[in-house]
Amino acid sequence: MRWSFQIAKITGIQIRLHLTFLVLLAWVGLGSALEKGWRSAFTGVALVLLVFSCVLLHELGHAWAARRFGIRTPDITLLPIGGIARLERIPERPSEEIVVALAGPLVSAGLALVFGAASGFTLPPLDGEIQEWGQLFSKLFTINSCLLLFNMLPVFPMDGGRVLRALLALHFSYRRSTRIAATIGQGLAIVLSLVGLWLPAPMLLFISVFLFLSAGSEASQVDLREASAGLRVQDAMVTKFSLLPQTAHLADATDLLLHASQHFFPLTDEGGRLIGLLTRNSLIHGLNEAGPMGSALSYSNRELPCLHPSQTLANACALMQQFETPVLPVTNAGGDLVGLFTAENLGELMMMETQSRESVLDRKRRF
Repeated sequence: MRWSFQIAKITGIQIRLHLTFLVLLAWVGLGSALEKGWRSAFTGVALVLLVFSCVLLHELGHAWAARRFGIRTPDITLLPIGGIARLERIPERPSEEIVVALAGPLVSAGLALVFGAASGFTLPPLDGEIQEWGQLFSKLFTINSCLLLFNMLPVFPMDGGRVLRALLALHFSYRRSTRIAATIGQGLAIVLSLVGLWLPAPMLLFISVFLFLSAGSEASQVDLREASAGLRVQDAMVTKFSLLPQTAHLADATDLLLHASQHFFPLTDEGGRLIGLLTRNSLIHGLNEAGPMGSALSYSNRELPCLHPSQTLANACALMQQFETPVLPVTNAGGDLVGLFTAENLGELMMMETQSRESVLDRKRRF
């Protein structure tokens, strides 16, 4: 995820911290210091760090459960709204998804029991001040209990929403189950946003917007995966494009952009081997920084993985998402550049495939 950096590695999983998390710590620390003094600021920051340690354990619960089914978790990112465990793939068997989805809440439940027992299951002080260990444990007991209950709401793609999708998948197709769960989740996200406006609770409002967008995004990804079943990179790649030599200037790419409507510019060495790929955004950035005579190679991406024409679209889309790029080069077994796999071309292919399949279903219904 952009704007995040690695702070640790646990059982092969990168633990990353989003820069906005540091903003949260600064806001809590300075706000507490101005209102109640530096001792309160230290206590507030320490509490936030303890809470997010619990959130991290919650996400590790998901990751370790997924590992049992052969699903790797490359990283976990901590943000002000919580944690995100990026699984290599989402388990499609309902039983597996239920186990993975419930693993996190079970960790939160265990933490709530531990802190509850340590505090005698008492509620934290009404003024929010922490003067002794018992009050700290009481606060962590309450927070983990709330985290458990909130995550089990049937708001897709939260844990409760994933359990709902898995239960629906026992009776419907995976695609339809995702759509139903996403629709329910988006409806409940709207309710949460209204509650956030009424209280008012800015963080709840922000979380509800994030959940609404995430539900739609994941449902679209499932639609894409289902529609692309059986299709290969060679079915979607662009095969007509111009190459630029490694000595090309940004002005040469600009000429192709204006006169050939080409948005991606492969750069090759003297032997014709791909050595970099310049995107339209990188071109604009280069023009602003170095001008038309700047080196095109200097602003190209040289670390993108190469696809093979026979790779599945699902695999190609996963790589495109992982590297956060709108284009990937396609090379044959000999390493020669034979095509460009672009998000734009993929979208057009998916649109045609979806319309074609809907047309077939309409004809079947008539008969």
